[in-house]
Amino acid sequence: MSATTAVFKRELRGYFGTPVAYVFLVVFLALSAFLTFSQGFFQMRDASLRVFFANLPGLFALFAPAIAMRMWAEERRTKTVELLLTLPVTVKQAVLGKFLAGWAFFGIALLLTMSMVMTVAYLGDPDPGPVFTGYLGAFLMAGAYLAVGAFFSAMTKNQVIAFVLGAAACALLVYSGSPAVVDALQGIPLLGRPLARFVESMSFLTHFDVLQRGLIEFRDLFFMLGITGGFLTATVVMLDESKAR
Repeated sequence: MSATTAVFKRELRGYFGTPVAYVFLVVFLALSAFLTFSQGFFQMRDASLRVFFANLPGLFALFAPAIAMRMWAEERRTKTVELLLTLPVTVKQAVLGKFLAGWAFFGIALLLTMSMVMTVAYLGDPDPGPVFTGYLGAFLMAGAYLAVGAFFSAMTKNQVIAFVLGAAACALLVYSGSPAVVDALQGIPLLGRPLARFVESMSFLTHFDVLQRGLIEFRDLFFMLGITGGFLTATVVMLDESKAR
């Protein structure tokens, strides 16, 4: 069994070893269902999950940092991070194992929302393409959010600070592509249009919208995987520097 697998199993057991995980799952499912059904889901008379998927970027900006905040902040607060990094496990393996455990936990939360798919299938005949790509995009987006949260968790010993910083960064990566922000940037003389296009291209809203419409484009997958890989690499670098000190 590799060191990464050992860390993964340890962390995943840790999630379900406390009532917090179950509270998180219940609140996430309840809130996602409430937002979907309160926004005219039945009145639309459209057998699709567009309303459900449209709420996920904002929900993930809140829930992903809540999952990630304890990844390293708690280890640093209790000073167990030094013990962990002295074991026969590299920093990369520890970061990857912890991240994959959080991603698996988030994946379980997404699987539990399949009741939404069954509801739509009961009411009509949904196109399986957008449903599949929507869930694929949601899973990749969750990984990117968690990587952002893990980075800020490695920055501090305080879980609350890690959550606030992670949520703020995730919200920035979401709402920078909102129509209000894009329209405001376009009004800037000379640089407005290219600046608006650049900021919009750095938003999860832009890339996830393509996937939830049933289209798979390499640039959208690359964006989410690039954010994930970039922040995980930054987390490794930060922990390596802490270990050196």
